[in-house]
Amino acid sequence: MGNTADRCDPERRAWIAEAVRVVDADANRSADTHLHVFPLPPSWGVDLYLKDESVHPTGSLKHRLARSLFLYGLANGWIREDTTIIEASSGSTAVSEAYFARLLGLPFVAVMPASTSPEKIALIEFYGGRCHLVDDPSAIYAESHRLARECGGHFMDQFTYAERATDWRGNNNIADSIFEQMRLERYPEPAWVVVGAGTGGTSATIGRYARYRRFATRVAVVDPEGSAFFDAYTRGDRDVTARGSRIEGIGRPRVEPSFLPSVIDRMVRVPDAASIAAMRWAADVTGLAVGGSTGTNLWGAALLISEMRERGERGSVVTLICDGAERYAHTYNSDTWLTTQNIDVDPYLTALRAFQRTGVLTDPTAAP
Repeated sequence: MGNTADRCDPERRAWIAEAVRVVDADANRSADTHLHVFPLPPSWGVDLYLKDESVHPTGSLKHRLARSLFLYGLANGWIREDTTIIEASSGSTAVSEAYFARLLGLPFVAVMPASTSPEKIALIEFYGGRCHLVDDPSAIYAESHRLARECGGHFMDQFTYAERATDWRGNNNIADSIFEQMRLERYPEPAWVVVGAGTGGTSATIGRYARYRRFATRVAVVDPEGSAFFDAYTRGDRDVTARGSRIEGIGRPRVEPSFLPSVIDRMVRVPDAASIAAMRWAADVTGLAVGGSTGTNLWGAALLISEMRERGERGSVVTLICDGAERYAHTYNSDTWLTTQNIDVDPYLTALRAFQRTGVLTDPTAAP
């Protein structure tokens, strides 16, 4: 009969089965996230929607990613009953992973830049995680690998696995949710979906899903100052590096493995001042207190709407509320912080208010 090797451990398989049930039960307890209508004149013929990912249990879009990464790790046998979970994160992914680690009774360590907002650090610690801060943001990968080796833990590595851990064909992923919620709207098939890229997982999921379902919807990725993604996309060069972004959750100093340019239709570079101005503008117009990456999304969405109106096009644009403003009380919502960073949001606020009246978005830095 030949040699055989049986690695089946009934107790370990039973623990994994229970862990998957616990993670799935968390999703089952949560309703889908809201799709808000952004107030624009109906006569424009262009409608804007905000998919509110801030209402997840851990307050951000990254809740979906963390759930997928845990299920991926469990199904692959990488996460066991005694595994320490390690993640390299600027904040929101770590908050969500700390939540799921606590659900499963597992230790969690977030390797983060020392500049991460104190609000996010407090949230990770609230969920039982430990924050390991590094001065050099580019060192978080090597430090994560080192910690995982030393403790025999599992480095989740969101920047590698984000695009493959999520089932992009459907299964209530974010793309499936958007298109289902748009079904009864005036223009149910969006002309554009606008997202930022941190890992690249969200843009990969939406871009793949649109192609798979044969939608004409295009994906625009907005990229903040200091990120490598925009230059990599325009040059066709994945070896581009940059200093890194001040807008937490999006933008990277290097091109991450999960970033897939082939499923993106357009990229827009957004100044930090525009991101923060749009974040504040959203609160004024909608009453929704949103974070900085949502501001980046909104500036990109306004630009696309302005262009659509110039061409006489009708249709809908969808973008995301990634997280709430409460995480940035000491940074983007602080005028003192803006002064120390030499960021002037007033010209961009003026441009956005003019856009709301006219449907035309102008670059306040452009020569007259």
